[in-house]
Amino acid sequence: MTGPYGFTDEFTQPEPARAEIDTLAGPAVLEFGTGWCGFCRSAQPLLASAFSDFPLVRHIKVEDGSGRRLGRSFGVKLWPTLVFLRDGVETARLVRPQNATAIAAHLATIAFRL
Repeated sequence: MTGPYGFTDEFTQPEPARAEIDTLAGPAVLEFGTGWCGFCRSAQPLLASAFSDFPLVRHIKVEDGSGRRLGRSFGVKLWPTLVFLRDGVETARLVRPQNATAIAAHLATIAFRL
């Protein structure tokens, strides 16, 4: 289901290839997790709140787990893990974010200045 600002609560299936991620233009956030993860579910309102002020930042939710290559290539160990990217390059990450303010602060570092 897609919410405001293109925010979705569904994880991408199938996962994008690492080469696709590395060539992304502009700001993006990869969210690694699963639909059944309690930590992932509790982070959704925080993410929705933080992303509401950054409509130009692409949000890609990636289903992670055993045998999932993209998560392994980013060294994901806990869910949710947010990887902040600018032009395909990781600039920061948050693991199990606790508040929308921290997420928004990282979004501000990658968002385009208008």
